[in-house]
Amino acid sequence: MTPGATGHGRGASVPGMVRWRSGTVTALRRQWAGAVELDVRLPDGTGMRALAYPDLVGRPEPGDRVLLNAGALLMGLGTGGYALVVALPDRLPPDPPQALDSRDAGHLVKARYTPLQPILLGVDEEASPHRAVLAAADGLDGMPVVTADLHSALPAVLAGIHADAPDARVAYLLTDGGALPAWFSRTLAGLRDHLAGTISVGQAFGGDLEAATLHTGLLAARHVLHADLAIVAQGPGNLGTGTRWGFSGVAVGEAVNAVAVLGGRPVGSLRISDADPRPRHQGVSHHSLTAYGRVALAPADLVVPEGLDPALAARVDAALGPLADRHRVVRVPTEGLDAALRATPVPLSTMGRSLAADHAYFLAAAAAGRHAAALAG
Repeated sequence: MTPGATGHGRGASVPGMVRWRSGTVTALRRQWAGAVELDVRLPDGTGMRALAYPDLVGRPEPGDRVLLNAGALLMGLGTGGYALVVALPDRLPPDPPQALDSRDAGHLVKARYTPLQPILLGVDEEASPHRAVLAAADGLDGMPVVTADLHSALPAVLAGIHADAPDARVAYLLTDGGALPAWFSRTLAGLRDHLAGTISVGQAFGGDLEAATLHTGLLAARHVLHADLAIVAQGPGNLGTGTRWGFSGVAVGEAVNAVAVLGGRPVGSLRISDADPRPRHQGVSHHSLTAYGRVALAPADLVVPEGLDPALAARVDAALGPLADRHRVVRVPTEGLDAALRATPVPLSTMGRSLAADHAYFLAAAAAGRHAAALAG
């Protein structure tokens, strides 16, 4: 291969990694906190549904030319059916009001070295008003923290908490295994008034507070948002390869370790289902078994809801048997949780399945929330 040629060996560039499109905005559709849905007409006259994050690219208007990354949409991957707006090339947003060389607005770079990396104020940076609090904080004071594999568990866990503790202050920590921008989640937008706040950690961004790591995010939940409890879960768009270790939810086990190191109480929300057609996710998903059984080095309370179908309950018990030496399996009554789930302010959906279609999954998440509320007292 001649110098400068492309190929697929080590160090070679791979053309076509991004499927680019450009077009013209024809209409604005739904809008929610941090996101705008658009209709875009392409040069060949076809249409494409797109999503823009105004804080990153500016606010599109009908008639604007937009540059799109359409790869995940064209491949049918988990972006919710959107092309993503990369830029409004003819109407770029202004620079932030602070001087470009100033750190007063923060210097926490997320989605680092990608074309749309935002520069944000970290909750514990020198310029942060919370710097002194977090510099002194070194623990969670026993705060219960529910760890969950999928973003879809968030409203169910919250429903379980508020079923018994309606006034509890609950913080959500958005990890970076799924969608990086918090703005992508319509679920999160709908829960905004029911949470003490959202903290985006790692490479995730767009929360009420930004943290460099899960550890600083947890400390901010307790000492800045004054949360009684917290929920840790990735954003929408779990990545899985069908292998034991190749799924983004493996970070659940690492979250258990972080909570324990900081003196919190880890509560594991198990991914339980008798509706998922894939054998590896039936009973207790292999995601939960790997994350809690192999990755989590600290003990957690693993919550099993009472009243499961007997056949499913037997599968769950058999799957959790090997984990009982490290963790405490807790059985939680479920009276009133079904009503709490039906009253959630946002629709419940996991992998396209509703509450009725995958009741055990949501019930298990709500039971984890109920247990965490009991620990919080």
